[in-house]
Amino acid sequence: MRKSLILIMTTLLIITLCACSGSNNSGASDAHVFYYTYSDTYISSVRSALNKAYQNENIGYHDYDSNGNQTTQTEQVQTAITKGAKALVVNIVNTGSDDAANGIISQAKNAGLPVIFFNREVSDAAVNSYDKCVFIGTDAQESGHMQGEMIGEYVVENFDTVDINGDGKISYILFKGEEGNNEAIYRTQYAVEDANKVLSAAGKSELVFYDATNPNKYLVDKNGQWSAAAANEYMTTALTSYNEANNNMIELVICNNDGMAEGAITALNAAGYNTGSDKKIPVFGVDATDAAKELIKNNKMTGTIKQDAEGMGRAIALITKNAINGSDLLANTGDFHIDENVAKVRIPYSKYMGEEK
Repeated sequence: MRKSLILIMTTLLIITLCACSGSNNSGASDAHVFYYTYSDTYISSVRSALNKAYQNENIGYHDYDSNGNQTTQTEQVQTAITKGAKALVVNIVNTGSDDAANGIISQAKNAGLPVIFFNREVSDAAVNSYDKCVFIGTDAQESGHMQGEMIGEYVVENFDTVDINGDGKISYILFKGEEGNNEAIYRTQYAVEDANKVLSAAGKSELVFYDATNPNKYLVDKNGQWSAAAANEYMTTALTSYNEANNNMIELVICNNDGMAEGAITALNAAGYNTGSDKKIPVFGVDATDAAKELIKNNKMTGTIKQDAEGMGRAIALITKNAINGSDLLANTGDFHIDENVAKVRIPYSKYMGEEK
């Protein structure tokens, strides 16, 4: 009995360790990388690109899955410091305030370690509070502007087809993702604002949110996960009331990431739309994941904004190498755009509708 219990406990420990972290010790120095969640499709692509970049640079690394829990992530950082980490690379969980970032920066300062935040933006004040701190990410507003322009141009070119009920207005649904997140905020704002500018310039009516009783004009993933499941649930529910039979069909779907776009498309498929035939509701996302590219190729999704996972991985690996070698964190970053007055490295977006724009 005692041997069986030991065997069970040992097995559970191995499973737990495998689920919580991954590592590669090919290099003499260690980067400890903390992901807000492994379940985010785009973050998974960043993780794959970064691990490859680390291997190319012969940098040993340890990956951690915070599973959307800031307390877990903060504890993981402390554990990594205790283990002798030489660089902390953090995809922060909580972005609504500086509290979480400042807590991690404080731990890094006390240990004399560089900290590299990436993807989920932390404030200029947080980055500037520590001379060994850098943020690597995109310009949160850029993707919203690009998506809005792309949506507006598509709707103008295909207005009569998109306007299913022929009322001269396009009814849209929008999936925000996460409250308090800069990327979600700006994508939500500019995707609609900039689309409306294009429509107005062409003499067309502005987009109309499908549900007049919703003052926010968006739907948010209550778990902060930007998940396909949340979008699928919302879209499925919406289609029971807003459909062609009721002459009020949702005519346009705007998603702040490709994961939610996938969920919305699954719901549309169940209702007979976006199966690859001509019966299609335009769906737009952000990230240009492999899954989204395949959906676009198969005429099930219309467009997305490419968030360059490979470019982000290369930038993080370069700055990690600088950190481990004791160099200036921004050494050899001339190929990247650096913000003025703050150590923030920007990876550009681009449009994707089946080919690079």
